[in-house]
Amino acid sequence: MNATSHLAYLPHDLSSALLVGRVWDPRGEGGPAIVALRGDEVVDITGAAPTMADLLDHEDPAAVAAAAPGRPLGLVEQLLRDSLSGRRALERPWLLAPCDLQAIKACGVTFATSLLERVIDERIGGDPAKAQALRMTLQDLLGEDISEIQPGSPGALRLKDELMRRGLWSQYLEVGIGPDAEVFSKSQPMSAVGFGFDVGLLPASEWNNSEPEIVLAVNSRGAPVGATLGNDVNLRDLEGRSALLLGKAKDNNGSCAIGPFIRLFGGGFSMDSIREAELTLRIEGAHDRFVLNGTGTMREISRDPLDLVAQTFGPHHQYPDGFMLFLGTMFSPAQDRGAPGSGFTHRVGDRVSIGTPSLGALVNTIQLSTAIPPWTFGVRSLYRNLKARNLL
Repeated sequence: MNATSHLAYLPHDLSSALLVGRVWDPRGEGGPAIVALRGDEVVDITGAAPTMADLLDHEDPAAVAAAAPGRPLGLVEQLLRDSLSGRRALERPWLLAPCDLQAIKACGVTFATSLLERVIDERIGGDPAKAQALRMTLQDLLGEDISEIQPGSPGALRLKDELMRRGLWSQYLEVGIGPDAEVFSKSQPMSAVGFGFDVGLLPASEWNNSEPEIVLAVNSRGAPVGATLGNDVNLRDLEGRSALLLGKAKDNNGSCAIGPFIRLFGGGFSMDSIREAELTLRIEGAHDRFVLNGTGTMREISRDPLDLVAQTFGPHHQYPDGFMLFLGTMFSPAQDRGAPGSGFTHRVGDRVSIGTPSLGALVNTIQLSTAIPPWTFGVRSLYRNLKARNLL
């Protein structure tokens, strides 16, 4: 990483961005620290907010991030360098996922592309060799209708009737164009990995992909206060065999990556910035010279982000520690990696980069869930650590 390349992982308008995150500081007692980026300097503000949940629940988290007393931890360039290299030196901090106590929720099939691919998964039982033929059939029959339909509208109900008549109705179409969004638990509090870490695939999966998404940071009052990037790693073959395997397909060691920082709303960054965001995906094979590039836009989302928040939080369900909400992916890579018609799947060592100018970039490497470090630092470990450091 040269003197300027670290800027590629940070918002393009860095001077006006309010960035907060979490690092592991190995010095002294060692433990997680809540940090704010002030200029080029990373500042530990754990004394003002022991957890990210506490910071996001503050009446004015942006004011805390900008002005709370803190301890300098060094330059952001060095932090990104140490996190990305995997070296994680014993004497310097590295990035963690920027959330801690929050529930990690996700919305599915909120884009026409991902909706189409979930229907394909269901109908071919997780066999990638059959995907292309069915994809072409469904695009001919449904592509334009699905991309333009408003979920829950009279037009959606008419389309549902037509699809049922054709024998093409699906549980994925129900949540894609019906009144109720799919909202599921992606991962557990404290289990997400951050920028530079390995993400995990189940060894049994032979058909899988990264799902780049924008992730809203929502406080305990149900108010979105910022956003970041996420990789909702997906095992297409497992979920394709049965939708009841969703939990097994989605929630595994290292299967959820979030980061690098949460950008708080303010300073020209708002929910409208999310609605207009353009996302990029780049996958680079470590051994086969494979490269996949994709772009997508949040303008194609079928449900407004605030509607997805309202379907997650309300009189029907509360989150006293707040929650992180994946908004869904517009990417379902179909580019052949091997023989024609074989489609895309990850290989160990793939480098995955997910980016958008307003949030920077999240970079991770693909490994097996059984080969990466086990998840051992949970909520009880966090509170024991904070108590030992006199932060509670």
